[in-house]
Amino acid sequence: MDTYTRETAGADLVYDVRGPLPTEDGRPLLLMIGQPMDAGGFAALAARFPERTVVTYDPRGLGRSTRKDGRVEHTPEVQADDVHAVIEGLGAGPVDMFASSGGAVTALAVVAKYPGDVTTLVAHEPPLVTLTPDGPAAVRARARVREVYEKHGWGAGMAAFIAMTSWEGEFTDAYFAQPDPDPAAFGMPAEDDGSRDDPLLSDRSWAISSYRPDVDAITRAATRVVVALGEESEDVLTGRTTVATADLLDLRVTVFPSHHGGFLDGEFGYAGKPDEFGHRLREVLDGAS
Repeated sequence: MDTYTRETAGADLVYDVRGPLPTEDGRPLLLMIGQPMDAGGFAALAARFPERTVVTYDPRGLGRSTRKDGRVEHTPEVQADDVHAVIEGLGAGPVDMFASSGGAVTALAVVAKYPGDVTTLVAHEPPLVTLTPDGPAAVRARARVREVYEKHGWGAGMAAFIAMTSWEGEFTDAYFAQPDPDPAAFGMPAEDDGSRDDPLLSDRSWAISSYRPDVDAITRAATRVVVALGEESEDVLTGRTTVATADLLDLRVTVFPSHHGGFLDGEFGYAGKPDEFGHRLREVLDGAS
């Protein structure tokens, strides 16, 4: 694996390349992106593609990529510019892309703004909460996570986030009537370290989860877009946002194994099924439905 830095006006973007550049077989590079997850989260999945040149990167302000713009918020439009800069730096033409969570939102912005950059996009569970039928309630649930985080710190905020993302169905009065969850019940620390800059629990990534894809631009692009749903996610928030995204783009969802982190191994504590996930991703990239 070789590591490079792409310097832009706003950030120094660090990315890793596994395999030859340019590719030996003429196939597109396979770029994997997430948000707020950095390149480290794709190690297990990248290892399942030894026949492909795989590129992973750290979004600006996360992992090894440093910001120079003096800002702290994460927006799809800015991150789309960053991904485009990385693709330009690779100098290997349009790429195939697997993009998960907030990375899937960024990827949709890339396709809209830079339609020549991506050959096939697999957008895995984009958390576009405002697209759901209960969008206002989903936004309220998101705000509740931030409120708990601001009051009590990371452990309490993460517990609230897990409770929100594991709630099945629309956010009803019963959801909001629940007491704030105990961090210990989720294995989270109760102590408050004083930090309030977590991109998942603060409002710094709300522009991502509130984004509305440019349907006309995405439709005009030559990119083949696949909206991917984990089979265990159907009834929870990211499953519902995925279905809503597919409906907005007039696409059907493509089912993948496991859950929102289905491509992860046990390193992060909530293992998915990386072997099965990698097999399914290979099928989809090769044109299977």
